[in-house]
Amino acid sequence: MKQILDPNTGGRLLTQRQLADRWSVSTKKLEADRLKGCGCPYVKLGSAVRFRLCDVLAFEEANLRRSTSDRGGR
Repeated sequence: MKQILDPNTGGRLLTQRQLADRWSVSTKKLEADRLKGCGCPYVKLGSAVRFRLCDVLAFEEANLRRSTSDRGGR
């Protein structure tokens, strides 16, 4: 897996395919979430969409649940 670095933070950037694989979802799901404004924050580089690993980890943490009735809000 090729690593792309964010020059401002030194953090790793993931492609849409890499994030889709990480979460076991389709790239179409990520695109739909971006369109609705409910997905993980992303960086737009020309026509390329990239996700900072630090944002992915924060998004995962913010969506962590302990039960089906847990609404989050840590």
